[in-house]
Amino acid sequence: MSEKVRLALDVMGGDFGPSVVIPGAEIALSRHKDMEFVLVGDERQIMPLLAANPRVKARSEIVHTDIAIRMDDKPSKALRYGRRVSSMWKALDEVKFGRAAAAVSAGNTGALMAMAAFNLKTMPGIERPALAALWPTLKGESIVLDMGASIGADAAALFDMAVMGAAMARVVFDIERPTVGLLNIGVEEVKGLEFIREAGQMLRDADLADLDYRGFVEGDDIGKGTVEVVVTEGFTGNIALKTGEGTARQIGEYLRAAMSRTWRSRLGYLLARNAFATLREKMDPRKSNGAVFLGLNGVVVKSHGGTDPIGFASAVDVAYDMARYDLQSKIRTMVDVSHAARKDPTAAPVEAAS
Repeated sequence: MSEKVRLALDVMGGDFGPSVVIPGAEIALSRHKDMEFVLVGDERQIMPLLAANPRVKARSEIVHTDIAIRMDDKPSKALRYGRRVSSMWKALDEVKFGRAAAAVSAGNTGALMAMAAFNLKTMPGIERPALAALWPTLKGESIVLDMGASIGADAAALFDMAVMGAAMARVVFDIERPTVGLLNIGVEEVKGLEFIREAGQMLRDADLADLDYRGFVEGDDIGKGTVEVVVTEGFTGNIALKTGEGTARQIGEYLRAAMSRTWRSRLGYLLARNAFATLREKMDPRKSNGAVFLGLNGVVVKSHGGTDPIGFASAVDVAYDMARYDLQSKIRTMVDVSHAARKDPTAAPVEAAS
């Protein structure tokens, strides 16, 4: 594995732009010695930060543009003025033309989705991309998709998301047959909307060798880690994500208030501070920062717009893993196999290439 993994970074994306992206790249580079970057953005803002981050400077080239997509731009507006000229678009171009293995942006999610779909296009057989994110659980982490790349879905779209999510799980968790569940209002087969029940039947009939379909899961199963991949459509997935983030912040505020209420509680905090430090680490959203757009002709990773360098480094780590362990080929192979099985459910299970 001597070949370098080259990543394109949208330096101007996010709430803080270069002041987060460049230090974040420095942190990621300390973990992956075989990484190098294409830094896409305003050279006048990038160069002073490279002076303070010499490892990134030594492993990077700059593609200059002073046009950045604003965080509050509507996707249609972003496409009108940012197409072919913005830092976001040019970072995607690096992937499209094979000069980078993946693109990372903390920019406007809607604009990134629109530009990625327009520029890179979806894979053959995939009607719509999905946004997949890592979700902390009692067992470790699970992959949840779609987190809001598009609203609504039909049974075929859920089927494809299950396959793509399983391919990502094979890369991230290094397991051959990830467990998959469809998010529903109950685990019974008679519950839920018709398209969810239909997708479940399709997954059972296909009997794919590279994923283990476990049926329906409920909302509380996400945090339990009942399955390694949780599949839902974007409207529900985005609500689940924001609810989970809000609940984590709420619990954190409860704990801070309780620990500072009396001298006894403060003493209790001092005695248990190692346990609280472990809790903070597990609840730190920066560790799971970095959602992947699946189903495109190229790897695109979305970082949270308001993250800090540690969080952006986590998004870069995700892009590195997706590129280094060839997520794209795994998705293509599994999609081809799954579509063949879907057309002929009576066929024997076929293994995809590793």
